[in-house]
Amino acid sequence: MLLSAQIQLAHFILLRCVSKLQSIFADMLGTACSWMGWLFSPRTRAAGHPGARAALAERDSRAAQRTPTPSSVNYHLTRKCNYKCGFCFHTAKTSFVLPIEEAKRGLQLLKEAGMEKINFSGGEPFFHEGGEFLGKLVQYCKQDLQLPSVSIVSNGSMIKEGWFKKYGKYLDILAISCDSFDEDTNKLIGRTQGRKSHLDNLFKVHSWCRQYKVAFKINSVICSFNVEEDMRENIRQLNPVRWKVFQCLIIDGENAGESALRDAEKFVVDDEQFQAFLDRHAEIQCLVPESNLKMRDSYLILDEYMRFLDCRGGRKDPSKSILDVGVENAIQFSGFDEKMFLKRGGKYVWSKEDMKLDW
Repeated sequence: MLLSAQIQLAHFILLRCVSKLQSIFADMLGTACSWMGWLFSPRTRAAGHPGARAALAERDSRAAQRTPTPSSVNYHLTRKCNYKCGFCFHTAKTSFVLPIEEAKRGLQLLKEAGMEKINFSGGEPFFHEGGEFLGKLVQYCKQDLQLPSVSIVSNGSMIKEGWFKKYGKYLDILAISCDSFDEDTNKLIGRTQGRKSHLDNLFKVHSWCRQYKVAFKINSVICSFNVEEDMRENIRQLNPVRWKVFQCLIIDGENAGESALRDAEKFVVDDEQFQAFLDRHAEIQCLVPESNLKMRDSYLILDEYMRFLDCRGGRKDPSKSILDVGVENAIQFSGFDEKMFLKRGGKYVWSKEDMKLDW
């Protein structure tokens, strides 16, 4: 009986101690909340209290360092290409392509981090394995990861109808790069291979996109060879969902500089020339202009090793691979300006189900 009474007494004392500690903690929490409310109140800020200023500065610093969400990612899965465009800023310095299971693992990591749209690019993304590698990734992203939008940027020269039959249903948008509707101009730029007509390929792929219900898009780089061209009639005829118009961009080590495989200096147009081109085509409703200022920091670019590329310094400085350090760690070194991404219209209706297109 004595032992039982002692146990009950000990249990009672323990309960009292826990209750007292809870009360003390509640008082401390209430005091802290009151202090924080005072610290960040408009009256305190207006008074310029040193403690408030320091706390606000720390809070703003933390907000500025917030990890951006990789909602839209451009994965340059290969550097190899069958074209030799003189202004290309992702040139073929290596033939490396990730094993497909590693590529899928990286895409899964990106989905978990908030990716909604993936854009496959190159080089020429259809170059590797005749487009089979690309097709499997497109299918994986739409079918397994269930991403709202899966897109590709291609020069169009290596696409076969069989690819559309097999993988077209998994693809939302196919963008074909076309800088001129004059075949001689395309040859001067380097957007050609042998005797094949780039424009014939463009119109053929356009018809396949319509047949297999893939949204068709055009990308054009405006340079010294095409800046005076009037493309309005052809753009109206093709009627893409978007016509992305880029100002020729210089990236040190890629298309300029001693270690570069290209010298794009002769292709460069200034802001005034670029704006004149935009003004000439202003009536085209699907036109989406992108100056160098908008383009440099507002894209999340993954290279063939799945490293984010920071273009802020006029180069493409790589982070560590997301496969090694994760997305959150690697994206801190991407130089990505999320505000500029939103300002330039980086988020739009990018799922073909939502476009309500008249096929």
